[in-house]
Amino acid sequence: MTIELGVLTAHVPRICDKDKVPDFQKEMVESMNQVAQTISNLKPDVIVLVSTHWTGTFHHFVDATPLHKGILTAVECPELISDVHYFYPGDHQLGSQLAEAGKELGIPVVAINDPTYIWDYGTLVPLRYLVPNEDIPVVELSINWSASLDETYEWGKAIGRVMRNSEKRCVFVSSGALAHNLVRGPEKMPTLSERALENQFIEYMVKGEAISAREMLPQFARAAGVESGGRHLAMLLGVLEPGFRGQFLGYGPSSGSGNAIMTFSLNQAAEKVS
Repeated sequence: MTIELGVLTAHVPRICDKDKVPDFQKEMVESMNQVAQTISNLKPDVIVLVSTHWTGTFHHFVDATPLHKGILTAVECPELISDVHYFYPGDHQLGSQLAEAGKELGIPVVAINDPTYIWDYGTLVPLRYLVPNEDIPVVELSINWSASLDETYEWGKAIGRVMRNSEKRCVFVSSGALAHNLVRGPEKMPTLSERALENQFIEYMVKGEAISAREMLPQFARAAGVESGGRHLAMLLGVLEPGFRGQFLGYGPSSGSGNAIMTFSLNQAAEKVS
């Protein structure tokens, strides 16, 4: 089959509950609702999502649990995200295949199958918008702080190959911010310099200029404090290779961070690779 859609999405805590979203973040929510409609129309078989809030120290993790069920109170912000119940199907087969593909490249990937593991809010918040009916299986991926951007990119390429060659129709979601030098004040935007870097990176992604986006990423990540050191973006670029086009849908601030909502379609020639 193919990767039906790529998504870059936000997970800012104040949008967890739809009836409590502040005005300065409503553009993000409206854009995520638009993506949700696109996903609903595509009717994918599985969502593969990398969260910048699932952080591995030495390994890349794949949540291959067949059923995701739990109650989340976010350690980082329990006053904003508390007692949030979720119940999503998983995909043990695809999760296991992803882990094996990483291992074959010599990348330290570990599949977990643990029903007691509780999702982080970087996973759950966007899924509450993108898959509100909890009816599409989800495979969650971590970022790895010991991994370079190059290693993460190669891991992303392996993920993309598995998804393209799967019999399942897949959507890949990268959950994380762009600029991420946090300050107090949820309404505050990134600095002008950080916004300029964000806009250039977004332009490359919209035009599908993957080489330029990848070349820019290390310096962009350092200068703008990109969330996870840019690893969720490196993985996204790897998954989307060898060809894609992007659509910018919306943007919003959260305590000095910049949060873009984007979708990506893959070129027809890139549908199935060996």
